[in-house]
Amino acid sequence: MQVFDMIINGKPVRAGSTFDVVNPATGEVFARVQAGDASHVDQAVAAARAAFPGWSRTPDAERKRLMHALGAALEAHMPELMELVTKEAGKPLGGLNGVGSGMEVGGAIAWTHVTADLELPVEVIQDNDDARIEVHRKPLGVVGSITPWNWPLMIAIWHVIPALRAGNTVVIKPSGMTPTATIRFVELANAILPPGVLNIVTGESGVGSAIAKHPDINKIVFTGSTPTGKNIMQNAAGNLKRLTLELGGNDAGIVLPDVDPKAIAPKLFGVGFHNNGQTCACLKRLYVHDSIYEKVCAELARIAKETVVGDGLVEGTELGPVQNKAQLDFVQELVEDARAHGARILSGGKARSGGGFFFEPTVIADAKDGMRVVDEEQFGPVLPVIRYSDIEEVIARANNNENGLGGSIWSKDHAKAAELALRLECGTAWVNEHGAVQPDAPFGGVKQSGLGVEFGRYGLEEYTSIQTLKIMKA
Repeated sequence: MQVFDMIINGKPVRAGSTFDVVNPATGEVFARVQAGDASHVDQAVAAARAAFPGWSRTPDAERKRLMHALGAALEAHMPELMELVTKEAGKPLGGLNGVGSGMEVGGAIAWTHVTADLELPVEVIQDNDDARIEVHRKPLGVVGSITPWNWPLMIAIWHVIPALRAGNTVVIKPSGMTPTATIRFVELANAILPPGVLNIVTGESGVGSAIAKHPDINKIVFTGSTPTGKNIMQNAAGNLKRLTLELGGNDAGIVLPDVDPKAIAPKLFGVGFHNNGQTCACLKRLYVHDSIYEKVCAELARIAKETVVGDGLVEGTELGPVQNKAQLDFVQELVEDARAHGARILSGGKARSGGGFFFEPTVIADAKDGMRVVDEEQFGPVLPVIRYSDIEEVIARANNNENGLGGSIWSKDHAKAAELALRLECGTAWVNEHGAVQPDAPFGGVKQSGLGVEFGRYGLEEYTSIQTLKIMKA
């Protein structure tokens, strides 16, 4: 069985004990990882702090070159990384509509190269006979990254690459349920980067708390649940750390009556069920006009019943298992609550017997606002479909949620759909799409879905502070 070490100051580090990493498709342990603690966080932060002066002064062109080298290393090890992601997270190598570990590693490569080419040029505010005023973007220092279990490698890249590109050093703590692909990435990176620039500490929640509280960390970037994000905010207050928080979502999609139910259903199913619904910006509440409601529900249920569920390492698998037993139990709880309150379970509705944490793709009709499966983020292979008849009313219903990550409008009338999409209270609004992100466009949430944005120039700026330089000429 493979044993993974932490990497601190460019060297492998072992703790006094390890913890198990379970393959959710089998329920069996496939790797062991070091159980680090606050003392290892101290070591990693000290290494990152020592490396910061040299790294921040590294010429921009050289940092760009090294970021591209990281992308090349990911590409060279793509099959190995795909297998690790599939084993730890459960997602298939290919996946529903091509959304699987291949897409995750491929996306990590693309994000690395695009981010490497981003620039933060000096902005000139004034330049006349009296004075020249420039605005410079400067790295913050040491960045602490805390990543979740649903897209383990991709989100690590989303955190680490812009932080490094901007001239910061990093200490990353991956989820204890899916740490292996991230550890392997950090190993590859440390063959390219100077020691101490990128460090990884693995362990349980105490490691995350130590990072959030650490007085020598300048910024925290976190992707995960809203309650944990709030806890990080409180812990980060001691030294006023900068924060980027991408938190929970309960995204609504609204289908207008002009669509073709048969034509649109595969796309709706794909954006609701990719990665088994375990994506913050998945479609999680589907509002469908009463005139086409039953037809859309029937098509979604048909697709759900035809979807191939199984071990992600088996060719042809479209959906794998739920990542962990606690999440599986939560999904079952939400479905049973919906059933008890009069909803119709059109497909699935139960966990599979045997090994692994499999739950059948579940389409729920006659779901209503107020049901737990609608009001709470399911984070599983479940899609509640809710009727509406009035567009003004349904916009208000879609917005009546504490989260605000994404939202979508589905219609043949693109202009009308865009107008309605801009009325959704969310960080990203889509028309005839949902959840699609790209490395050059900002992504983030409003309300309790987070603070700040990721990706592109706007995301890169989050890893910097502004320094204004005024040069008097008189």
